[in-house]
Amino acid sequence: MRILLIGEFSRLHNSLKSGLEKLGHEVMLVSTSDGFKSLPTDFNYQSTVFNRSYLKWLVKGFQKLTGINLIKLEHAYRFRKILPRLENFDIVQLINENSIKTHPVIEKRLLKKLLKQNNKMFLLSCGADHLSIRFANDKKFRYSILTPLHENEQNHVHYKFLLRYLKPSFRRLHEFLAQHVTGIIASDLDYHLPLLGHPKYKGMIPNPVQMEELPFNQAGQKEVIRIFHGVNRKNYVKKGNRFFDEALKIISEKYPDKTEIVRTENLPYSEYIRALENSDILLDQVYAYDQGYNALEAMARGMVVFTGAEQEWLDFYKLKEDEVAINALPDVPYLVGKLEKLILDRTKVQLISRKAREFIEKEHHYIKIAELYLKTWQQG
Repeated sequence: MRILLIGEFSRLHNSLKSGLEKLGHEVMLVSTSDGFKSLPTDFNYQSTVFNRSYLKWLVKGFQKLTGINLIKLEHAYRFRKILPRLENFDIVQLINENSIKTHPVIEKRLLKKLLKQNNKMFLLSCGADHLSIRFANDKKFRYSILTPLHENEQNHVHYKFLLRYLKPSFRRLHEFLAQHVTGIIASDLDYHLPLLGHPKYKGMIPNPVQMEELPFNQAGQKEVIRIFHGVNRKNYVKKGNRFFDEALKIISEKYPDKTEIVRTENLPYSEYIRALENSDILLDQVYAYDQGYNALEAMARGMVVFTGAEQEWLDFYKLKEDEVAINALPDVPYLVGKLEKLILDRTKVQLISRKAREFIEKEHHYIKIAELYLKTWQQG
C-alpha cells in the first residue's frame, strides 16, 4: 500500500513508518519535525520565516491586532505547496486534530483537498485534541495534565495551548474530522478512555518503538545510581516536573554518595538521547495514566521509569504494580519513598530493568504495531 503520514509527535510516525517499510509498504511522512526535537521527515512544512527569534515581536504584535498567527499561516502556505505531491495514497493518517498546525478554518480547507485526492483517512488521538482535553477539563480522570490548572487558576498562562481545543473553532474542526475520517485510533490509555463509545473509534494501538535503535543496558550494576530528569520547559507545570525536582532535592541531600542526578532542559532529540545514556532511572511525567515516547524508549533501553502506570494500565496489560515501571504520582514523599527503595535495592532495579525491556518487545515492537495499524486500516 501507499501510506501518507501527516504530522509528528515524539517519533510515533517515524517509528510507524519504519515498521511499515519493513513490511514492504511505501510510506511518506510530512511534518514540522515536531518543533525543536528536529525529528526526520520527508517534507517539512515548519515555518522558516516567521519563527525566527528576531521576528517574535512582529508575530505577537500582528496576532494581538488581528487574531492571526503568522507562523500558522506560513505552515498552511508551505503545506499547500506540497499538496500536489500528497495524492493517490491508499491511507492517510493524521497525527492529531491539528496536524498541519494552522488555524482551524484553514486546516479544514486543506484537509478537504487531502480527502478528495486520496482514499481512506484515519485520525490519531495523541498529544492533545478536543475530546481528551474536554474529558480532562470535566474532571473525568482522577488527575490529568489539567489538574494544576484546576488546583490553581494562576497556572492558566501555561494552558493557553491546550485550552484552545475547547474553543468553538477547534470543536468545529473536531466535528469535521469525526464526520469525514474512516476511523479514529488512540495511542495510549490517556486518549483511549475519552474515546470509549465514540462511533468512529477503532480502538487503541500502542506506540511503536524501534527496538534495534535502542540497545539494552542493564540498570543497577554500577556503584552509583544515575537518575535522569529531562525537562521540556513549556510542559513543566503540565507534566508535574516540580514534584520530581522537589523529590530529587531530598534524594541528593540524603544519598549524595549513592546517586548521580542529571537534569536537562529543552534538548533536541539527538542531544537528549546522549544526555540520558547510561542512566538507571528516568523521571518522565506525573499527570498520566500511560507512558509517552520518552518513557517507552527509556524502558526499552532498560531504565526504571517513573511515569504513568495507573491501575487501568496495569489491568489492560495484565501487570503488577512496579513490575515494569513505577507509577508517578503528584506526591513528593511517595516519589522519595519509591526512589529510596530502588537506591537501596539494586536487585529490584535490575529486575524491573529486564522486565521493562521484555514488556516493550512484547507490546510495543514497531513491526508488530505496524501490523496492527495495517489490520485496522484494512478493516476500515
